[in-house]
Amino acid sequence: MHGSPVHWSSLIDITFITDHLPTGDEKTIAEDYAVSFGGNAVTAAFCCAKLGFKSDLIGSQANDWLIHMFNDMAGKYGIEIHGRKVRESSLSFIMPKGSQRAIVRCRDDSFLHPFPQLNFNGCRALHLDGYLPDAALHYAKTCREVGILTSLDGGAVRANTDELLRYIDIAIVSERFCEQMNLNAHQTLEYLRSRGCRIGGNTMGERGLIWYDEDWTMQVMPSLAVPLEKIVDTNGAGDVFHGAYIYSYLNKPDARWSDHFRFSRAASVHAIQHLGNEASLPSLENVQTANGMFPEAASAEIA
Repeated sequence: MHGSPVHWSSLIDITFITDHLPTGDEKTIAEDYAVSFGGNAVTAAFCCAKLGFKSDLIGSQANDWLIHMFNDMAGKYGIEIHGRKVRESSLSFIMPKGSQRAIVRCRDDSFLHPFPQLNFNGCRALHLDGYLPDAALHYAKTCREVGILTSLDGGAVRANTDELLRYIDIAIVSERFCEQMNLNAHQTLEYLRSRGCRIGGNTMGERGLIWYDEDWTMQVMPSLAVPLEKIVDTNGAGDVFHGAYIYSYLNKPDARWSDHFRFSRAASVHAIQHLGNEASLPSLENVQTANGMFPEAASAEIA
C-alpha cells in the first residue's frame, strides 16, 4: 500500500449555488455547480494523494454509472479502490451558503458481502470515518497490533464508536459529535483521553480547534481569519483538514502534532475558497499561500 488506506462513506457529490430552492412544480437555474467525489474519508484520501502520498480506499461499490465516474476520478490521483458490494452508489446534493451548507444524502447501507481482507504491509497510517462499523473496528485493531497510526474523523457518533476509540491514536471530532454525546468541548476531550487516544481534538469551524497534545496539555488553535466574501463552499473543508494532517504526519513523522495541525488548518482555508471537493484540494504551494495570506482569528471563548 502507498500511504494511508481509508474507508469511504459516499461516492459522488453534486454541489450547487442558488438563492432559491424550488418546491412543488417550480424550476430554477443554479449560479454555479460542481460534480466531484464525496465522503469524509474519501475526500481526505484524495487530499493526501494530491499532496503527495497515494492512498487506498475501502468502501461501498455498486455496478452503476456513478462508480465508473468515481473510478475515473480515483485513477487520476493514482488511488486504488477496494470495494464492498452494494446495489446502488451513494450520492449527495449539497447547497453551500456562506459558512454553512445544506445536504441531501442518498445512500445504500445494505452491504451484499463482507468487507475485504487486506494486506497492510507497507501501510503507515489508517484513517477512518467509521462509516463501515464492522470494517472500521477490524482494521483499527489490526493496525494497532502492528504499530500503524490510526486516525478517526469523528463527524458523528456511530454504533460502535466507543469501542472503536480504544484503538484510535488520533481522534478529531466535530461539534455534532459533542452534541450527540451531550458533552461540551472540554468534556469531549476528557472522554477521548479516557479512551486512550493520544491526540484528541474538536473542530469548531471559525472558532478553531480545541485539542490536547502529546503531553496531554489542552490548548486552542485559532482559525485563520478568512473574510466572509472569500468563503465559497465549506463542505469538505474538515475532510481536507484530516487528509492534510495525515499527509503531514507521513511526510514528517517526528514533528509535533501542533505542526501537523497548522499545516492542515491552512489546507482547509484553501478548500473553503473553492466550489466542490476536487477544486478544493490544495497543493503544497496552495497550503503555503493560504498560511501566509490570512492572520489568526481572535481566540474564541470555548465552553
